[in-house]
Parts: sequence; C-alpha cells; structure tokens
Amino acid sequence: MISFRPARRSDVAAVVALLRDDHMGAAREAEGLSPYLAAFDRMAQEGDNLLIVGEQSGRIVATFQLTFITGLSLRAARRAQIESVRVAADLRGQGIGAALMAEADRRARAAGCTLMQFTSNASRKDAHRFYARHGFTPSHTGFKKPLD
Repeated sequence: MISFRPARRSDVAAVVALLRDDHMGAAREAEGLSPYLAAFDRMAQEGDNLLIVGEQSGRIVATFQLTFITGLSLRAARRAQIESVRVAADLRGQGIGAALMAEADRRARAAGCTLMQFTSNASRKDAHRFYARHGFTPSHTGFKKPLD
C-alpha cells in the first residue's frame, strides 16, 4: 500500500535519488544536496508549489511536483502543472504510477484547477504511453530556452 503526503526537508535526498534513477536524470542532476535543499526551502515558502512523495513500508518510492497557476486564459482557468513524476525503477509496473496520477488529479481538483498539464522529454516514449492511458493528450508543442 502506498500513501502520499507533502515532502519534508528530510525527504529531499530520497527525492533526488528518484530524479537520478534513469538515464536522463543521471546525466542532468547534480551531486550534493545543497542546491536541492535551497530549492525545497523556496518551494515551501511559495504555497502553491507542492512536492509530494509516495511512501511504501517507510521507503520513498514515488514523487511529483505540483504547482498551481492562476491565469486569465481559458475563462480564467486555474491550472495544475505537474513535474518530476518518478516511480522507483524496481517498482514500476505495479500500479504506483496510476496511484500517483490519481493523487495529483485529486489535489489539482481540490485546489480548484480545471486543467492539469506538463511537459515531457520527447524521447520518453514509454512515459508518453503511460500519460495517454491516464487521459492526457499531446495537444501542444513545448519550447524551452535555457537562461544560464
């Protein structure tokens, strides 16, 4: 049984380990926790920026970040931006991802959101099939510009 809760500062190392737990994350996540702890502290102050962890038998096995965005478009829709969706590699295919998406959906609706959105790297074909099974459609093309 998995339970979801807001992450605590003491969970940051486990979350970063999940972020590193694939070929892309291993190459792009930094060593050392200092920048991640500083980011967690900033997120905690923002209020509409949540880091959620999934815990099973005392182990952090899943995570996602959910940010609520209020805007004027789409009849002043409130959106939920989901990021950094991860399930421990040794537990994939066991329904944890489905439970994670249901939890994100529940939290987004409770916050008054009418739309949940995210970006996903174009090479993550397995993830795209997973998201499609959970009601997401590839409706837009995303663009990113590094600012550093």
